[in-house]
Amino acid sequence: MSTIIAGHVQLQEDVERARRALVDAGFDADRVSGFYVSQPGQHDTTPIGGDNILSPGAKETPEGVVKGVATGGVVGAAIGAATVPVTGPLGPIVGGLVGGHVGSLFSFSKMKEAGEHEKGGDENEVPPRLTGMLVAVAFDDTGLESKAVDIMRQLGAQRIERAQGNIVDGDWADFDPTCRPDVIA
Repeated sequence: MSTIIAGHVQLQEDVERARRALVDAGFDADRVSGFYVSQPGQHDTTPIGGDNILSPGAKETPEGVVKGVATGGVVGAAIGAATVPVTGPLGPIVGGLVGGHVGSLFSFSKMKEAGEHEKGGDENEVPPRLTGMLVAVAFDDTGLESKAVDIMRQLGAQRIERAQGNIVDGDWADFDPTCRPDVIA
């Protein structure tokens, strides 16, 4: 694995300008990559599409639904049982079903508000990788890191990040758009 320095630029022309500047500075042309990073949720990294099987903001929802259905079902069945003289033997069944449905709505109280941090989790502390054009350069000599960062800054790159990986023939082969970037500048 090599050290990779990457920075976000505005336009495709900026990627080409950065590629030329990095090669002119002595970096290997085959180890410079430029590409578009899609919006979070649109990376198609799961079998059903998207980035996550479960929404990161909805971790407690299944627990809330189960608790709500169980509680509502018991309460509804009890109320239905009390109405057996009027409703007959279907009272407890219908009461349990209606109570379970109403109880499942309790899970909405487990949802977090927009921007609210999750309890016990810090995965939302570092903002996800920006959408847009990304230019990256890989090298094995750690002494080249400051040179790569300086070139990125001179070119106007934003959110310069450090990563480990492999760029081969201009393709960042092991790029993971869903991982949190190590932003250094």
